[in-house]
Amino acid sequence: MASEELLRRDFFRTCVAGTAASALPSLAQTGARRPNILYIHSHDSGRYLQPYGHAVPAPNLQRLAEGGVLFRHAFNAAPTCSPSRASLLTGMCPHRNGMLGLAHRGFSLRDYRQHMLHTLRTAGYHSELIGLQHIAKDPGVIGYDKVTNVPGNHVEDVAPLAAAFLSKRAGAPFFLDVGFFETHREFRKPGPKEDARFCLPPAPIPDTPQTRADIAAFKASARVMDEGVGVVLKALEANGLAENTLVISTTDHGIAFPAMKCNLTDHGMGVSLIMRGPGGFSGGKVSDAMVSHLDVFPTLCELLDIEKPARLEGRSMLPLIGGQAHEIHEEIFAEVNYHAAYEPKRAVRTQRWKYIRHFDGRVHPNLPNCDDGFSKTYWLENGWRERTVEAEQLFDLVFDPNETRNVAKEEASAAVLQDMRQRLEGWMQASDDPLLRGPVKAPAGAEVNDPEGTSPQEPPRKIG
Repeated sequence: MASEELLRRDFFRTCVAGTAASALPSLAQTGARRPNILYIHSHDSGRYLQPYGHAVPAPNLQRLAEGGVLFRHAFNAAPTCSPSRASLLTGMCPHRNGMLGLAHRGFSLRDYRQHMLHTLRTAGYHSELIGLQHIAKDPGVIGYDKVTNVPGNHVEDVAPLAAAFLSKRAGAPFFLDVGFFETHREFRKPGPKEDARFCLPPAPIPDTPQTRADIAAFKASARVMDEGVGVVLKALEANGLAENTLVISTTDHGIAFPAMKCNLTDHGMGVSLIMRGPGGFSGGKVSDAMVSHLDVFPTLCELLDIEKPARLEGRSMLPLIGGQAHEIHEEIFAEVNYHAAYEPKRAVRTQRWKYIRHFDGRVHPNLPNCDDGFSKTYWLENGWRERTVEAEQLFDLVFDPNETRNVAKEEASAAVLQDMRQRLEGWMQASDDPLLRGPVKAPAGAEVNDPEGTSPQEPPRKIG
């Protein structure tokens, strides 16, 4: 058998097999009714929220964490909007599910029947979308039983409709997808609680008047987002649904600041993930295990006693919740293909190390892939365009958690570098990554910016 085929079989065997069985009994074993599922998600929030220790008040998310499970080392499969969300909902990485770029720019899933709602439907779940989804230009193609018409995707448009759904829901268990535009730019106007004079930008952003104003506006958006979460959770409780509803609260990727969103450092890959509800997701637990968005789908399958599709790449988190395992991953992978512009890159992360490889041959930042704002302007004014981007990056996450010192060329790191290269190349081969065959093509009709540009707002070109 060819070595490539061996790698591929080993990849899927490793992904699908998971770890030791959970100590928690299945729902079928307990005779419990299958729980409702509330998937509630924000835009561009990373982990820069109160439950993760940051000075960004989010009391409703904090209360959710105190009653559920907080995953401190949760990561996406791609730090860009549509690919991240599509990976969570299909259980497959972007280059396997087809979502290589942004849905509103012409990218799509290869098969929308791979969305988890179709698997849940076989177990009797009613599915409804209220608000932002970001995986299809037309939400009707996804397959929800109902797509609620909303005037916009901001909290004030979405939260009341989600609450109304919860106040009238009865009968079959539901999968409710509630998406908020917040905390995407443009940010909300800071109020008295977000005085820029007393704000501190997160690393790697320097502390200046401009960046303090930027993070103050982010905090205002986070406040509004959290208020929306509170409206929905209050309705869940008021209607007696909280006890038998699994709440999955997360975001797509890091915040929309330089070196964060659309980057494969933890500033871009790191996401908030809080789960509360049946199956052991209670008690204010904190997990330090590395988990991926790809793990959500197989976790639901095990929890709900639903047959797991063979294509899923993640592993059930129930062994972590049940105390049968301290870790379920030795390594996790992430990728970028297209955001506003083409920027092919891949990463592998272990507990100690992060390896990032760029495949486009560029040596300077891809500026259109950073949203415009005060912090970006400050970096540009100080020479960001001329900064060097190295093709290979290796970071020691113990001594360099902000991933600023690349040790790939240091002799002392040679063995680690070789190991991380092999891990990444093995995954790319086993998952049949198209990047191994050359540049990844965008589909006809997709809109793509020039990587040599400055802003995602510049006119894109349409792929013929």
